[in-house]
Amino acid sequence: MRFPVILYEYPFNERIRTLLRLEDLFDRLVYFATREHPYDHHAALVTLFEILEVASRADLKSDLLQELERQRQVLGGFRNSPAVSSDALDAILADIELVSRQLNESPGKTGQYLRDNEWLMSIRSRLIIPGGACEFDLPSYYAWQQRSGEERRTDLEQWLLPLMPLRHSLAIVLKLLRESASRAQVVAVSGSYQQMLTGRTYQMLQARVDPDLGVVPEISANKYMLWVRFSQTGSGELKPKTVDGEVPFEIALCNL
Repeated sequence: MRFPVILYEYPFNERIRTLLRLEDLFDRLVYFATREHPYDHHAALVTLFEILEVASRADLKSDLLQELERQRQVLGGFRNSPAVSSDALDAILADIELVSRQLNESPGKTGQYLRDNEWLMSIRSRLIIPGGACEFDLPSYYAWQQRSGEERRTDLEQWLLPLMPLRHSLAIVLKLLRESASRAQVVAVSGSYQQMLTGRTYQMLQARVDPDLGVVPEISANKYMLWVRFSQTGSGELKPKTVDGEVPFEIALCNL
């Protein structure tokens, strides 16, 4: 599929960085879990362990609950605004209420039920070793891989299901963050673009770039200024080189 632009997202803080990583991992897990081949389900299981690692932050659940409650209060203030669709507002508020309740009802530490599964943890410990999940290392895991695709998918769904409130919660937070974007068409002169933030706090930057330009943005930022530098890559072993000409692109700053 050919996309008209390539979207690059750059988080300004560790919380948004964690949410973006989890979003990517959940998408990857669902993709592999719904397929058929044992290699796909191996990739799904590896990704599940990555989610477990990233989601192990003790404050992630409380952070999401606090953010969802804050957004519920902010959005509730628009209820009588003629510029806001009441149906759309009611729908997002209902979604927030539902996922908040589900996340709040999730017992204990995120993914603890996976950590309590000795069989899964034995696989996880072997996956640290390159090639450590071969049939002679983990015969029970190899036997599981020989089951039908339907049986393996059922197991994967069972292991994933308790994590779905987390996925739905971060999806709402990121959706609202992206919809808050203030967009502008800008030009990087000599391959470089700078913008003063004038004291405003942002949580994420989006850069949309025409793929036909063959350039890649390198983004950095602090509380005072952001920089976008473009480079070009060739084929094979060629190192990226700085772009000398002008690069038009769209920039968007997001903040909840």
